[in-house]
Amino acid sequence: MYFKQKSNVIFRNYESFGYITDNRNFGYKQTGDDENYIGDKILSESGTVFMSVLGRTPQTLDELVKKINTQFLDVDIKTIETDANEFYCVLEQDGFVVSGDTFEECNNKDTRFSYKTANPEIVHKGSSSIVVRKENGTQDFFEEYFKGTPQLTNLHLEITSKCNERCVHCYIPHENKVHHMESDLFYNILEQCKNMRLLHLNISGGEPMLHKSFPDFLSKCNEYNFSVNVLSNLTLLNDEILQEMKRNPLLGVQTSLYSMNPKIHDEITQMKGSFEKTKKAILQLVDNDIPLQISCPIMKQNKDCYDEVIKWAGEFKLHVGADSVIIAKYNHTTQNLNCRLSINDIKKVIIKKVATDSKYLEQLRLEAEKKEYITPDDFVCSVCHSSICISDNGNVYPCAGWQDYVVGNVKETSLKEIWDNSQKVQYLRNLRNKDFPKCTQCADKEYCTMCMVRNANENPQGDPLVVNEFFCNIAKLNRQIAEVELKS
Repeated sequence: MYFKQKSNVIFRNYESFGYITDNRNFGYKQTGDDENYIGDKILSESGTVFMSVLGRTPQTLDELVKKINTQFLDVDIKTIETDANEFYCVLEQDGFVVSGDTFEECNNKDTRFSYKTANPEIVHKGSSSIVVRKENGTQDFFEEYFKGTPQLTNLHLEITSKCNERCVHCYIPHENKVHHMESDLFYNILEQCKNMRLLHLNISGGEPMLHKSFPDFLSKCNEYNFSVNVLSNLTLLNDEILQEMKRNPLLGVQTSLYSMNPKIHDEITQMKGSFEKTKKAILQLVDNDIPLQISCPIMKQNKDCYDEVIKWAGEFKLHVGADSVIIAKYNHTTQNLNCRLSINDIKKVIIKKVATDSKYLEQLRLEAEKKEYITPDDFVCSVCHSSICISDNGNVYPCAGWQDYVVGNVKETSLKEIWDNSQKVQYLRNLRNKDFPKCTQCADKEYCTMCMVRNANENPQGDPLVVNEFFCNIAKLNRQIAEVELKS
């Protein structure tokens, strides 16, 4: 019997325990997905040894047992064989491992993401003494195991600030879009991420495909078994990049499509012909079974036609993220907010979503129910608890868009040192919901998501504690509409 790790699985060895996850925790789903994704699992110390010898190339049980035996010299090899077979079979039931009577059968059972798949696979959960069942989330487990020390699992890397588009709503000032990240710096950061057992990378810009080393960067991410999301306008997609994307089963792409009317899309990007290039590239990714999500920010320019993007994308099982969240530039100038919808227009958008999307209202209420249990002592968000960002010049900052709040620079200090000891990082980590008293006492708090970068960018002094009233009004709208629909 042959066994191998599935190609869409990420495994990290923490010595005393192991962590294994299906990339669908980070990757993009198709429309119509039944949410039956595999999830993640904590492995015991012995289970970690068993998992660590399992690669992405099929191996016989005998080959695997011999490797395991080098770690357990005092254990009878027959016992190891029995335990290993049980362990791999359980993980196969859970969807992390595949097996086969032959090398080829094992490889062929490792099915990858495809837009042609009618229904996602059904996973039947198993159990084993060397698999630790987990009731709480991953971050909860890490929080408990590492005694409150936050673990970096998600990094946003801006490999260039240069961009070939000039989107009217962008939060990066155009005059600052001038640099590429040095390749040596990128590889150094990646090595540090590997040592810190990072799981997921967002690679963006500017426009990341402008960087001449972009395909090589993707190749190294694949070598290190990182889950990768690429944020790109796709206008520069070529065969070399496409082939490199296809080689990484842990890679997904997010792109923006603002309208199915080329004139409107191009007016927003301020690049003539951008619509046709982006649309063509989207279809290329679909043809090549590369997971993709479309972002369609709703603004004044496309408020009457954004739903056409959703309809078009649905034909290809593509999910579209469409919301009216536009934030000010990180230098606290607000000219880009001229395209932000008025509260009255946002009300019309929400009412339209309720009328056309049967799941929208249900999801809104479910999210509100979850927030009922949030306490004043809970964290505000994941910023500096599980994620952080690095810009093209090595500056480290809390999250995408908050680039004037620099917490360190990886050219001067290691990422781990910044993550563990930066005073600015510690300050953000120590913030709790109670530091926003207006929010904790608000009747609409279950329909709102506190976002410090939205506060900071729109505040002339960059103060993240000054609550942004615009988004308070959106929360009130959500609550009012949800309550009215509930009564009706």
